[in-house]
Amino acid sequence: MLRLTGIAALVLLLWNPPVTRRVTSGEAPTVLLDASLSMDVGAGEWRAALDTARALARGGVIWRFGTGVAGFDTTAPGDGASRLAPALIAAAARGGPIAVVTDGAVDDLDQVPADLLARARIVLLGTPPGPDAFVAAVEGPHQVAVGDTVTLRVTYGTSGTRAAETGKRRATLSLVIAGRTAVAKAVTLPDSGTVTTELTFPASRVPTAGWTALAARISWPGDPERRDDARLFPILVTPDPPAVILAAPPDWDATFLARTLGDVSRLPVRSFTEIAAGRWNDGTTLAPVSAAEVRKAAAGARLVVEVGDPAQWLVSRAPALLTWVTGTGTAGDWYVTPAAGAPVTGALGTVPWDSLAPGLAALPVSLDSGAVPVLEAQLARRGATRPVAALRETAAGRRVTLGVAGLYRWDFRGGASRQAYRTVVAALVDWLLAGGAGATDWARPDSLDVAAGLPVPWRWTGPGAPRDLPVTLAAPGASLVDTLRFGGDGRAALLLPPATYRYALGGGHGRGMVVVDSNSAEWRGTPVLSAQAGRVTPDRVPFDWRERWWVFALALAAFAAEWAWRRRLGLP
Repeated sequence: MLRLTGIAALVLLLWNPPVTRRVTSGEAPTVLLDASLSMDVGAGEWRAALDTARALARGGVIWRFGTGVAGFDTTAPGDGASRLAPALIAAAARGGPIAVVTDGAVDDLDQVPADLLARARIVLLGTPPGPDAFVAAVEGPHQVAVGDTVTLRVTYGTSGTRAAETGKRRATLSLVIAGRTAVAKAVTLPDSGTVTTELTFPASRVPTAGWTALAARISWPGDPERRDDARLFPILVTPDPPAVILAAPPDWDATFLARTLGDVSRLPVRSFTEIAAGRWNDGTTLAPVSAAEVRKAAAGARLVVEVGDPAQWLVSRAPALLTWVTGTGTAGDWYVTPAAGAPVTGALGTVPWDSLAPGLAALPVSLDSGAVPVLEAQLARRGATRPVAALRETAAGRRVTLGVAGLYRWDFRGGASRQAYRTVVAALVDWLLAGGAGATDWARPDSLDVAAGLPVPWRWTGPGAPRDLPVTLAAPGASLVDTLRFGGDGRAALLLPPATYRYALGGGHGRGMVVVDSNSAEWRGTPVLSAQAGRVTPDRVPFDWRERWWVFALALAAFAAEWAWRRRLGLP
C-alpha cells in the first residue's frame, strides 16, 4: 500500500491532469491600479484612485500597471502607456476576484482576452477630456549640413469634444529654435484625428553648429491641456553634408541611389557628378563645382558612395564607404541572390529574389582577407554563381563593394521590386553606419526623441559581444551617471525624466543628444473601457498539481516508510 501510494503520487505529478477549482466570493481580490500619466491629470484624481483601490482590496493585493506590472506604492503615476493585458493575465493566474481602477484609456484593448475582461470589475475615474489640440509627431533628418534647407513633417490634431465651428479651429503651428520662432504657419485643426504638414527653414537659422533641440508647437486659444502642445526634435548641424555620392561618370544606378539613400538613411545626401575628366557638377542643380569642394565634402562626410568607373574615383577614407562599380563588367542577364552567412542576411529575408529583374552586367568582387560576400549573381540562371557584393571591416571603418549594374530597374518597376531595392540599400547602409571595430560609437539610441514615461531604447553597435557601458547624461541644471546593461540581443533601455540630455559613453565610445519629451499620448487618451460589475457567478481557475507541496511530500513519505519497514523486517 505504501508503494502504491508513492507510485500514485509520482504518476499524478508526471501526468498533471487538468483540473479546475471553483473560486468563492470570499477569496482575497486582486486590484489592478492604472499608474499611467493620464491618471494624474486632474486635481486629486490620483488620491481618489488610491482610496478606491484600497477600498476594493479588502485584505487582497494591489498591483500597478502601465508599461509593465509592478507592486503597489503611492508614488505619482509616471508610465507613458496603459497596457492592461499582462496585468489582467497575471491576476487571473493568481485566482480570486479581479478589480480594475482606471480612467478607461488603455492601449492594448485588442490584446486583452475577452473572457478575462468580462470577469473583472471595472471602476472608472475621471471625466471625459475636453477639446484638446496636440502635436503628435515630428519627422525629418536628425543631421544636416550648414547651407541645407531642412523640411520637417509635423503631425498635429485634436482629441476630446469636437469644436463644431470652423472658425473656432484656427490655430498657429510654429517651429521654435533656441527660444525664437523660426517658422510660423496658420492651420485649421481637424474636426477629429490628425493631419500632417511641412515646415521648411534654412539650417542657418540654427544659431550654433552641433546638437540643438527644436520645438514644433501648436497654439490654440482655450486649449485646456498644454503639456502636449509641443514636441521636441533633436538635430545636428555639421559643416559638411553627412552623406555624399560621387558619380564618375553619372549613370542611372547613381541617380536612383541618390533618391533612395536619403529616404532609407534619414540623412541629407549631396551628390556630385563628373561628366568630363576633372569637371564636377552638383548632382541636383548641375552647377559647376570645383574639385577642391568635392574633396572637402567627401572628407567631412560620414558616408561616401562612389559609383561608376574606379579609375575616376577620388581616394576616400570616410568612416563608411560604399563603392559601386557599374561602368565595366560582363554583360548579360545576371540574377542576384543573397549569400549565406552574411551579417545582413536577416535584413534581406523578405526580398522576393526570384521575382526581381536581372542586372545588366556583373563584375566579380574579389574576396580578400576579411571580406564577406553579401550578394551573388548567376548568368541566365545557369552555371556557378559569383560574388557581386562584399563587406569588410578595416582600421579606417566599414567598407562595402558592389559589382553589378542595372539594379535601378528594381526601383523603376515599383511595387515589390521597389521595396526590394530599398531593402537592399537600407541593409547595406545600416551596416555601414553601425560602425564596427574602427567606429567610436559603441552604442546608439534607437530613437532620439522619446515620449514621457517611456524608456530610451539603446542598440549595441560596437565590436564583439555586447557589454555594459557607463553613460553620463547632462541636462540643464543637472547631470547623472548610469550604466547601459545590454542583453543578449544587443538591446538596453534607460528610463529618464523629461529633459534634453547630452550623453557621453564611457571611454569616449560615443556622444550625442537624446530628448525625453514632456509630450505623451497619455494626455489625450480616449476611454475605451466602460464601467462594469464583473461576473457575478463564481469562476473556475486551473489547479496545478505540481504547485502543491504536499503531493511531493506524500511521495517521499510513502517511499521512505516502505524502505524503513522492509529494513525492519529484514527484507532486501
